[in-house]
Amino acid sequence: MAFGITRAEMESWKTAVAGGDIAFLTHYWLDPRFPDMRTVTKVGCSDLAKLSRWCLDNGLNPRYIHNRDPFPHFDLLGAKQRELLLKENKHDQLERFGLL
Repeated sequence: MAFGITRAEMESWKTAVAGGDIAFLTHYWLDPRFPDMRTVTKVGCSDLAKLSRWCLDNGLNPRYIHNRDPFPHFDLLGAKQRELLLKENKHDQLERFGLL
């Protein structure tokens, strides 16, 4: 279950993803499979080759891309989430969700 974001933020992410941009959306999240995780960052891009390259460039296995048309994305959790949000200068998302 996702929460803590506005409809406008979600629509902006969807527009960027559909346009072939690498886009980041962090939100609060609860999933019983990951009981210690409280947030997830969805890194999306409709260009699967571009998203796969981004994954490889960042030490992630593109096999775990959620190929969900029309918004393919990779879920970032935990330390890797923080590391890549810092690398991508997404300080607003880091601060807002207490990931600093």
